Amino acid sequence: MTTTRTPLSDDNLILDTDSYKSSHFLQYPQGTTRLFSYLESRGGKYPQTRFFGLQYILDRSLTRRVTADMVEEARTLIEAHGEPFPFEGWMRIVNEHGGRLPLEIRAVPEGTLVPIHNVLMTCTNTDPHLPWLPGWFETMLMRVWYPTTVATQSYFIREIIRAALEKTSDRAAQELPFKLHDFGSRGVSSRESAGIGGLAHLINFQGSDTLEALRVGRNHYDSDLAGFSIPAAEHSTITSWGKEHEADAYRNMIERFSRPGSVYAVVSDSYDLKNAINHLWGDLLRQQVIDAGGTLVVRPDSGEPPAMVRLAVNALAARYGTTTNSKGYKVLNHVRVIQGDGIDEHTIRQILGNLDVDGYSAENVSFGMGGALLQKVDRDTQRFAYKASAGLIDGAYRGIYKDPVTDPGKRSKDGVLDLVEEGGRMVTKAYKTFETNFPGSLLRTVYRDGELLVRDTLETIRGRG
Repeated sequence: MTTTRTPLSDDNLILDTDSYKSSHFLQYPQGTTRLFSYLESRGGKYPQTRFFGLQYILDRSLTRRVTADMVEEARTLIEAHGEPFPFEGWMRIVNEHGGRLPLEIRAVPEGTLVPIHNVLMTCTNTDPHLPWLPGWFETMLMRVWYPTTVATQSYFIREIIRAALEKTSDRAAQELPFKLHDFGSRGVSSRESAGIGGLAHLINFQGSDTLEALRVGRNHYDSDLAGFSIPAAEHSTITSWGKEHEADAYRNMIERFSRPGSVYAVVSDSYDLKNAINHLWGDLLRQQVIDAGGTLVVRPDSGEPPAMVRLAVNALAARYGTTTNSKGYKVLNHVRVIQGDGIDEHTIRQILGNLDVDGYSAENVSFGMGGALLQKVDRDTQRFAYKASAGLIDGAYRGIYKDPVTDPGKRSKDGVLDLVEEGGRMVTKAYKTFETNFPGSLLRTVYRDGELLVRDTLETIRGRG
């Protein structure tokens, strides 16, 4: 005997919360009419965060209208799940607000670098009957930690590469946007992670193999084309020719993709990287590579990354020659190297250091970064927290904070918070009243009562970094 169950909606935003949040409407003090919450990075790996991704969350989710069917579905599930449900409150949103969420969200402009320990976003209710609403959406809004952390890590790696290029290349500005390529789509937990995480990387660079990032960029950040890729081989396209025809596989890549001005990448370690570079690319196919006019990018994909890149660059230099630029560093002729295996901030530093020591420009090498770019981050990488900091109770202002004796680093801020500039630096300012117009604020009201008020383009966001 089979049981037919009614499937739950994928688009019911009421359900996008933690279960226990549904009991909180009964827990706040009687007479509470307003609550104010904020998001910050309490520290972590990097001294600043590059804020990104809130517009996606708001545009995709919080601009939806709550319906009576959503409310009924949520009530049925949550009560069966063991929690009370604020049915009257949600129906008030449906009947009094036309399904629009009575929230106000203020945030720093996306793409802005903000020192840690500062407010990045605030949220408060605009209907005094619904003070529990900012807490209900903590779960959804907190997820901005992910694109922000990806954007932050990508930014700081960009600065490492930028410094190497400015020291060793005559073309630093042209080279930088394509030096860190996103290989991470298959290594993340979901399609959504690939999309918003991949786009977070693309506020710093323009190279990506994560197609989902292009979709998110077009739909939510008005970007016609957020990033670019090149034809590239994988092991299956090379090894399908058979070991005895490895040269034919490489020759096919030249014939299909090489032309003046083009760039194409060929994984070359399927059997023996040294033989592929020294004999096949460096001897048998060398003149064809040169005559075709495109730039061949050789990709080692196994072994210790710094050692393999060093081997590849030196071997290619011996076969194709180099040109010395105005800064005294060697640039490979006709060929480049991309390392896409084992890449993270540490190996990038090692590879760039080796290039410098050996007298090669950083423009000779680019990097493909997969899981370490989009997946090897978590909420604690930058120690994100979303906390209530102020309330209006029986008509009186009350500061709200926690201060655990067992972990002073988790003391939260209290007050109606704002971000301002003082003495040339960003600082968080705390008001002890809700009656303020936030003079000199660096935060903007981006959402109010169900409407997205600010819609930045990807190009605008890129320009803030």
